[in-house]
Amino acid sequence: MSDTKGRVLLAYSGGLDTSCILKWLLEQGYEVMAYIANLGQEEDFDAAREKALKVGATKVFVEDLREEFVKELVFPSVQANAIYENVYLLGTSLARPIIARKQIEIAKRENCTHVAHGCTGKGNDQVRFELAYLALAPSIKIIAPWRLSEFYTRFPGRQDLIKYAVEKGIPVSQTPSKPWSCDDNLYHISYEAGMLEDPNVSPQKDMWRLTVDPEDAPDRPEFIDITFTKGIPTRVQNTADNTDISQPLDLFIYLNSAACRNGIGRIDIVENRFIGIKSRGCYETPAGTILRVSHLDIEGLVLDREVRAYRDEHVSLQYGKVLYNGLYFSPEGQLLKNIISLTQEHVNGVVRLKLYKGNVIVLGRYSTTENLYDMEESSMDVQGGFEPKDSEGFIKIQSIRLKKHGNSFI
Repeated sequence: MSDTKGRVLLAYSGGLDTSCILKWLLEQGYEVMAYIANLGQEEDFDAAREKALKVGATKVFVEDLREEFVKELVFPSVQANAIYENVYLLGTSLARPIIARKQIEIAKRENCTHVAHGCTGKGNDQVRFELAYLALAPSIKIIAPWRLSEFYTRFPGRQDLIKYAVEKGIPVSQTPSKPWSCDDNLYHISYEAGMLEDPNVSPQKDMWRLTVDPEDAPDRPEFIDITFTKGIPTRVQNTADNTDISQPLDLFIYLNSAACRNGIGRIDIVENRFIGIKSRGCYETPAGTILRVSHLDIEGLVLDREVRAYRDEHVSLQYGKVLYNGLYFSPEGQLLKNIISLTQEHVNGVVRLKLYKGNVIVLGRYSTTENLYDMEESSMDVQGGFEPKDSEGFIKIQSIRLKKHGNSFI
């Protein structure tokens, strides 16, 4: 390494961009190692490894982070009902802390002086990766080629990258071009750029890779039960196909397949990027959509009103922002994670669902241990220990300030 500018660990996807970046870094005088995170995306990891070695990487690390991803990032986001701008379930955002943390672990172990990524200069991911890098390794040096003028002036477009790849002997997959770009993991897939940059252009039907079109989904509904333990899904049952799964990763993969075949989890939005630019994105979040609907529902049965209100106001939205803005390893991120678990101590129960043509329909819910719902107390037919006359005093107390306010209209 003494004869180089330093040793770089590159977050590598096997695609055109990061393959060209790998070669370019070598030309700049760096020793380059490649790191590939397996988060359940469609990828031939053996082929990607061989490609990186052929381009010139001295080592290639392929890390299976799927179970870690589901247990540490996905399930807590379900507990928190985390969401961004009331609609986006944070599929890209959730993956970045896990990817970045393992990259830093390997970089430290291999005595790397730098880490590098292939994120663009307009996107959120450059922020997410680099804030994570610097929180976990404050002295690490970062190379972001798409922000270096010597790189982006040399490669202003995709055809320039392809030409460079051909010149350098980098394998290029010649597949039919799609007028959009996508990023996927076990939790979701995102589509943006190209034709989607016009927010009034409808996505092509063949763009959606995971879910069937709701119109083409089965005419017969599918029924599943989801058990929650402290707000985490711990069991999925489907008597129709004899499913009874409790292992976290297998459970999540099954929910993905059930949602996909029933056309569940599509959204098409314009969002506000952290960097300040509006962006149009289309997303498929199959299992995440089922879990959000079912978790919100079981909380209605078992979670205290004021705890739920406090969590919704002070935790859910803030945690969504923390994830979206790349602040998972921040002090506030750690604080919010601890609060989330405290709010979920009594979120135990079962939700019964119908999956049908893009819809997640709640059929019922029950809890044998945490039920705060009293049928007699709530009944219109049984008094159930509730004295109706007590409501009169309640109303009088609540109206004191309103009567004073009302005087201003007289």
